[in-house]
Amino acid sequence: MLPGVDELLRSCYDLLMSVTLELPKDIEDKLRRENPNLDSDLREACALALFRKGTLNHYQLSRIMRLDRFETDALLKRHGVTEQSLRPNDLEADRNTLRKVLDLAQ
Repeated sequence: MLPGVDELLRSCYDLLMSVTLELPKDIEDKLRRENPNLDSDLREACALALFRKGTLNHYQLSRIMRLDRFETDALLKRHGVTEQSLRPNDLEADRNTLRKVLDLAQ
């Protein structure tokens, strides 16, 4: 690795925040037996719920899930979340970005 890359990577991970969900031990044990990916599935469920509520936008959802735009679109499709779930502000931001890109192309 290049000098300083390790420090940079560590600093990126320091920007993450953990959220804890407390469950009764017997329920957690049952859920973990049934689902070895419980932690990531709970993160996904929570992030999708916040997206559906309009608390998160598409970009924020992709960051939480550590996915690119297309993978995030596929995640939304798998869960039946349609484009109508996008807020007008999201669409307006996309429109403004498109205008800027088209202006630069001319």
